[in-house]
Amino acid sequence: MTRNLLLAILIALATGCSIFGDDDTPIDPPAELPDFEASLKVSRVWDVRIGGATEHLMLALSPVADGGRVYAGSHDGKAIAVDAENGRIVWAVNTKLEFAAGPAVGEGLVVFGTSGGEVIALDALEGTARWSADVTGEVLAAPAVGRGTVVVRTVNGRLRALDAADGTEFWNVEQAVPRLSLRGTASPAIAGSAVISGFANGRIAAYDLDDGDIRWENVIAPPSGRTELERLADVDGSMVVIDQDLYTGSYAGRVASIAAESGQVLWSQELSTYKTLGVDWSSLYATDRESHVSGLSRASGAILWTQEALHMRDLTSPTPYESSVVVGDYEGYVHWLNATSGEIEARSRVHSAAISGQPAAAGDLVFVQSESGRLAAFRAKRPGSD
Repeated sequence: MTRNLLLAILIALATGCSIFGDDDTPIDPPAELPDFEASLKVSRVWDVRIGGATEHLMLALSPVADGGRVYAGSHDGKAIAVDAENGRIVWAVNTKLEFAAGPAVGEGLVVFGTSGGEVIALDALEGTARWSADVTGEVLAAPAVGRGTVVVRTVNGRLRALDAADGTEFWNVEQAVPRLSLRGTASPAIAGSAVISGFANGRIAAYDLDDGDIRWENVIAPPSGRTELERLADVDGSMVVIDQDLYTGSYAGRVASIAAESGQVLWSQELSTYKTLGVDWSSLYATDRESHVSGLSRASGAILWTQEALHMRDLTSPTPYESSVVVGDYEGYVHWLNATSGEIEARSRVHSAAISGQPAAAGDLVFVQSESGRLAAFRAKRPGSD
């Protein structure tokens, strides 16, 4: 069963709604893998086991590449640091916690959130525990780390700022949580002296990093419709800040560019997504709720192309990689799309288990974590480029 179908069933049970469309047609099944002519040669450079399998838990566990290392964790509390080039394990620890989100890397820390409402910070060099904090709510999004602070968003609508040195709480704020919302939360982003986060009520807000005072608040797509299901407006994708611009999307049906300093909406485009956007120097990339991938202009939001051949395959958030865009799917396949046209260029596989976390790219490698508990590195080259 795919996550899209599982999500629809859970929502239907919670609201008494049907899992059929307005015309009583069932939700589409996932598309079969499409045939294509490969224009990239993909090789698996290395793979390692992180920990136990986590299928169907809808966790926000994604690898992070930083400073020549890749950091990752599994639901059973295992965390590793791996040499990005050769896959050699630098350190591995077992915290015996239930990781649900992360890691986030910064301030010399590797930070995870747990299903039990804890945040744990490990030393990035050695993997030793530095501190842990109780945040009284399940953490389903990677924290933001920077400027001496760890900022955590929990499912109960709270945003908490913790001291990166010892985990002491500086401040916390709260937004109302609708009675029905998607399982997941948005990772906050630190932008200068502010932290910006999205919430399940469709709002995006910026808070002063020092004291939590609100800087601005906006709604890119207000909830609408007669039923709670129709009024889902979650902002569940991570906040992506590039220079002074913020990019984000909403389940209610809009992707937007927002001025990070003021909250002014620079442009918005109709497109429903609860995934994190991929961003490169000229374009945005979005996976919508039907697993269609679109390329958009960073300058205007105009949709440049849409790839629908992977319909309902429960694709991950897209990751720009050289001249391609990389997504994983529910059967463990990794797909490379041309960043200019959206055409499928290559396909490989980590394992038969789903890929739920966003791939990470660094240098000429892309790192993908499977729910089977495996982390793999791939390199893609165009024929004749050697």
